[in-house]
Amino acid sequence: MELLAPAGNTESLVAALRCGADAVYIGGKSFSARQNASNFDITEMKEAARLCHRYGAALHIAVNTVITDSQTDEFIREIRKYAEISPDAFIVQDPGAAYIIRNTVPDIPLHASTQMTVHTPGGAKFAKDLGFSRVVISREASRQMISEITSQGLETEIFIHGALCMSVSGQCYMSAMIGSRSANRGLCAQSCRLPFSPVGHPDEHCLSLKDLSLIGHIDEIKKLGVTSLKIEGRMKRPEYVAAAVTAYRTALDGGTPDTEMLKAVFSRNGFTDGYYTDCRKNMFGMRDKEDVLSSSSVLPDLRQLYRKERKISSLDFDVKIVKGNPVTVTASDADGFTCTVTGSEPETALNRAVTEEDVQKQLSKLGDTVYTGGRNTITVGEGLSVPASLLNQLRREAVDKLYSMREERNPYQTNTDFSTETSAGERRQRKSLPAIRVRLEKASSVTAHDLTNAEYIILPLGEIIKSADKLGSCKEKIIAEPPRFIYDEEKLKKELKYILDLGFRHLMCSNVAYLSTGKELGFVLHGDFGLNVTNRFSAEEFANRGLKDLTLSFELKSVQSGNISCSSETGIIAYGKVPLMLTVNCPVKNSVGCGKCRHSITDRTGRRFRVMCSEGYAEVFNSEAIYRADKPETYEKLDFITLFFTDESEKEIKKIFSDYAEGSQAAPQGITRGLYFRGIK
Repeated sequence: MELLAPAGNTESLVAALRCGADAVYIGGKSFSARQNASNFDITEMKEAARLCHRYGAALHIAVNTVITDSQTDEFIREIRKYAEISPDAFIVQDPGAAYIIRNTVPDIPLHASTQMTVHTPGGAKFAKDLGFSRVVISREASRQMISEITSQGLETEIFIHGALCMSVSGQCYMSAMIGSRSANRGLCAQSCRLPFSPVGHPDEHCLSLKDLSLIGHIDEIKKLGVTSLKIEGRMKRPEYVAAAVTAYRTALDGGTPDTEMLKAVFSRNGFTDGYYTDCRKNMFGMRDKEDVLSSSSVLPDLRQLYRKERKISSLDFDVKIVKGNPVTVTASDADGFTCTVTGSEPETALNRAVTEEDVQKQLSKLGDTVYTGGRNTITVGEGLSVPASLLNQLRREAVDKLYSMREERNPYQTNTDFSTETSAGERRQRKSLPAIRVRLEKASSVTAHDLTNAEYIILPLGEIIKSADKLGSCKEKIIAEPPRFIYDEEKLKKELKYILDLGFRHLMCSNVAYLSTGKELGFVLHGDFGLNVTNRFSAEEFANRGLKDLTLSFELKSVQSGNISCSSETGIIAYGKVPLMLTVNCPVKNSVGCGKCRHSITDRTGRRFRVMCSEGYAEVFNSEAIYRADKPETYEKLDFITLFFTDESEKEIKKIFSDYAEGSQAAPQGITRGLYFRGIK
């Protein structure tokens, strides 16, 4: 089982390796989901690869942001540079980025980032179909969910320690919508650590979770079939990396880890294992003054953990000192690497002759290497003299040669012919005017309005099941919206099969799992905003896997979304209070309880964000609705627009639908343009 450690800089990487990591993941200066870390330039990456491979450890490079069409050429250049250092895998979120890598460096393993939101067997199957060899499972997955995913025939990786986002990774848009800093592009401002309180209960931090720690479950996790255990923390200090790796290395090797040291170096009022155990109470916490003081006091001791080289292998020497022949030293380590170095011929001793003990003494000087002394075979002729300096020199040369052999990797073959121009997708003819789709919260709203002009009506799956008999006249235009987080995939399949048998044939895919499940059942598939499509390569990848159409990311500017072309239709959310967070830990329930819930939280400025719970998860919605009915020219290049209704009254629904269907001269008060004009940083 692999122990995978984070490194935001070279010192952290050294700490990880010297404390026992089997693999390290890093990011470059661009396209990494931790852009606020120091990260590695290409020279530092080469050194990182060299050090990892010397230790027999793997190096994974995170290129796990979504990319835009304007970035694809730069992305290709970066991938080619990274490939030259022979990393062991790329960690990727964006299917478009995965497509580019597969066509640029076909042989490098791809790991599906946790931001792809894989938390079911269906999601793992989709990742496998895309060419991924490993999936990083969502942090919110319970032990049962993890066990089900490991049966899908590809490697699995889970987080075992570190910070927990309030939102499911890949589904948080709060930082982007509030401050134009996109989490999906590596610039999360950690808005969730700011004060947010349930309405009527001020001075809370109801979006801040404690850090994860599964160190007490290592023996059980070993039985789940997981491939890799991942420690979060590319933005943390080297001392943190050292403490975490040391503790989990000890636990994996059957020892007793120092959990107090773990808590001291970094925690938020302790740790939680709530998602893994499926017991989500008492998971909230903030880093207070005591946590900070505790951390400062242990840093000097933690630096000692990685001050010296870690011994990873024994080293055997075979030394021959024979008259008339060069001194020969053959070194062989326990991993099968062998080399031979030679020096000058020994001279006839004038005073004291060299002994076997003299040679043994020089060979044992391995303190600053990764080796421990092994079995030595020493042949020394009588009456010969060899300077200690020569033996030391040959020992060092042998070790350096072995290092070079351990560090050597065959370079990946790159496809120099691939470019964004030669791989241009199909340019489909656009509609003359974008069609209007309506997303409603309640089935009763369908019959309350004349939606003849709506191309499709999107309804939650539960509403369709409850009101199927009342929706028969419009079932051909209804798109079922299943839960965005899936706890029981088999149960969900039965519900989907039920509505399919009733004639509801359209399915909204908010998670990659639905592309596998929906296709298997025979639905017409529509892609939702949660797929985070921001470029034409990603759009085409989804189109090729069965999507009739797809809703582009609302983090794109208007000009960007209008220029994405693929063989499926594309559209945007043109109206609505968009979801800023998808969380499986309700910020109201676990703060003040459901009995006092007023379905909203407020930030420190008094802005109110609606919280809606269903199917075991909660969504936090933006405080203001996106509105663009007065600017139809900004979405005229798209095939459709979606009006995303949540808590609007029937009167408001009617008015807004009319604004978009018939045109509006001015925007109402209290709306936002979202990111369609200002974009992200």
